[in-house]
This record gives sequence, C-alpha cells and structure tokens, in this order.
Amino acid sequence: MVTVTASIESLDFEGRGVTHVDGKVVFVEGALPGELVEIETLRRRPSYETARTTLVRKASPFRSDPRCGSFGVCGGCSMQHIESRAQVAAKQRVLEDNLAHIGQVRPETILAPIHGPAWGYRYRARFSSRYVHKRSSTLVGFRERRHSFVADMPSCEVVPPRISALLMPLRSLIDGLHIRERIPQIELAIGADCDALAFRVLEPPTADDQQRLRAFADEYGVHIYLQPGGPDTARRFYPDGDELLTYTLPDFDLEYRFALTDFTQVNHQINRVLVRRALSLLEPRAEERIADLFCGIGNFSLAIARSGARVSGMEGSRALVERAKNNARHNRLDALCDFSEYDLFKIDAQRWQDMGPFDKVLIDPPRDGALELVKAINAASPARVVYVSCNPATLARDAAIMVHSSGYRLRAAGVVNMFPHTSHVESIAVFEQ
Repeated sequence: MVTVTASIESLDFEGRGVTHVDGKVVFVEGALPGELVEIETLRRRPSYETARTTLVRKASPFRSDPRCGSFGVCGGCSMQHIESRAQVAAKQRVLEDNLAHIGQVRPETILAPIHGPAWGYRYRARFSSRYVHKRSSTLVGFRERRHSFVADMPSCEVVPPRISALLMPLRSLIDGLHIRERIPQIELAIGADCDALAFRVLEPPTADDQQRLRAFADEYGVHIYLQPGGPDTARRFYPDGDELLTYTLPDFDLEYRFALTDFTQVNHQINRVLVRRALSLLEPRAEERIADLFCGIGNFSLAIARSGARVSGMEGSRALVERAKNNARHNRLDALCDFSEYDLFKIDAQRWQDMGPFDKVLIDPPRDGALELVKAINAASPARVVYVSCNPATLARDAAIMVHSSGYRLRAAGVVNMFPHTSHVESIAVFEQ
C-alpha cells in the first residue's frame, strides 16, 4: 500500500486522529493531535477516507505505550495509545461538543470527571468463541477491530488478571469438548463472591463434556452456566447453588442480586462513584416523590430510597422489574419503592401527568436516549432532572428539548469514564427549572 505523511489536527468521537489529505478528511487509527505520522488508506469514500498509522515521525506528549499485545487487532479497545488522563479530557470534549453542536446548549458548570482504575476494571464481558479448523484449535476473545473474526488474544488487560489468565485454559477446554464448534460465545459476570461464565451452547454437552466443564470449574474456581437459547435461558450448571450473583453499594449499605444476563454496570468501582454523584445532584429528601426511569434492577432506586424519599421505578423489561422488586425487599426498602413495567419509548404527556406529580426525576436510558420521555416531562415539570447517559449525541438531542422547549437550565454536566481505553462516553447532567 502507498503511504503518505500527514499532520494530525484533532481527535474524532471514536478516538481516531483527523487530518486532511488533498482536501479530503481522513480519519486515522492510532494517531494523536499534533503528531506527524505516516498513514496508509484502509477505505475510500467520496467525502472521506479511513487510514491507519504505520509510523510516528513526531509523537504527541500524550502518547502512551499500549499495555496489551493485541492492541490494534482486538476491537475491545481503541485508545490504549493515549495517556489515561488525556483519554478523559478527550471524552469531556466529546460531551461538550455534542451539547454545543447538536443541542445548542452549554452547561453552567462542568463537573469534575469521574474516573478510576484503567486496567482490570471490566466485571462483565462477552467473549466470542470459534473453533478454527486450519489451526485445529479454538480462539476465545473479542472480535477483531475491522473484521468479524475472533482476535487471537492470549490475555486481556481490561478484565481482572485472574480472568485474563483464563483465556488460554478456556481455549484448551473447548478444544477437548465434543461440542467445540457449537459454542459461539462465553459471557463473563463477576459477582461479589464468585466469577461466573455462561457458555452459549447450540446443542447439549455430552456426558464427557459435562465432566470436563465440572473439572474446569473446580480447577479455576468459577461457576459455570449453560445458555441454550436467549439470555433468559442461562441456568447454573455447576456447582450447585443460587442462580443469582450480587454486587454492593457500601455507601448506601445495599446489596443487589442479579441474574448473570441481567443488565448491570460493567465497572463496579465507577458505578459506586456514579451513584454517589447522581444522589448528590438529585438531593432526594424524605417524603419527596421521585421517579427513576429505565430503573433496571434498582441500581439508583434503592439508593434514593435510603434518603426516605418514595421512589417509583419504571422499566420496559418485566424480568428487570421483578428483580428490582426483589432487591427492594432484600434491602427492606419495599415500603418506599414501587416498580412497574412500562415502555418509556411510547410514553406521552397524558400518561406522564397520570403518573405524577413527581418532585424530581432520574433518567438512565439506553443509547437511544429518552426523546418521548423528555417531551412528556414538560407536561408536569419536576423541579430537577438528573440524566445519566451512555451516548452524548442523544443526551444533547434531549437536552435541547429540556432547555429550549421545556424551560429547564442545564445546571451541570460531566463525563464518567466507565470504559477506559475505549471511545465510549458515559456522562451525567442535571437540569433544573
């Protein structure tokens, strides 16, 4: 391939360097602002190109040596070449740029970023598994960056070291199974007192396979689940015991029970700080009525209830609603909490008025954001809304409605580095009347 030399001008929202070559925008993997690099083109489009860095002639002071030997091939991380504090600063710029350009809004205050350990932080992961005939062996890991192939990654720096050390033994385990070609993925979930692995099995394991799985669990101290169908079919296989895992929020004296395939935050350390930040912004008080929307298993709801406020949690998944109810009972907070199943993507102003009034609201939507919800909230405006976002673009879109149509102020916003070394931007914002 032909290489060209380019000066990198900025970073895009995915952590790629941005430059111009012959008047065309080029997005460059592995390049940082201020660097002089040699690049080769990966893909050409009429209005832009993508490229990768082949040689750094002049390095940025924020360049860092990637810790992982699979960096650049594995698609799990895209920013290990950037110093950790610079990653957080880049994500803060992404948030501010989205708010300014998409939402036409600016926060009155920029919150200090929430960040923590950069390595070994992932307590959830979904590894792909594939038996490769040409190699007569199995690969277990994340997908490659630019392909659907499973990356050949003997270790992983963003999961705890004990889990990283399992990747090669997992390959050997699957190599010896009769159903080695019928296991497309292995899901990891770490609880407070166990490490769990759910094997997606497209056909039942033989008796010999089952014995090998038990031996692996005994040797490495893990709990094994089998998942023959969708997420709700995952069942504990070995050892015998409770199906559910747990995590805690010590600041609020809370213990949460969850199924291996339930949605929970990947980064337990950051989740603790995030809940603390959300509660400090929400400022719940006894006897207030507060809505927790997209409440999941009650991650924020129960912490809010600890203040003595009455919490109405709403969620589109019936299974998660039941889990939230059970968690409220488990923590003796059910008298202050009620949870209901509701499709919040279809809510309207009348339905919102019928539910209310609420003194305050916390919103924690998926990547699609909460467009219909923020439109409906205008009909019975709570004094304060705390919005936890996993997509700065949809947060900015929703913020535009809150500020320009509903009369809220964007009092503060800041990033939450839930996924170090990736371009994923989590954030939190607070709106007030």
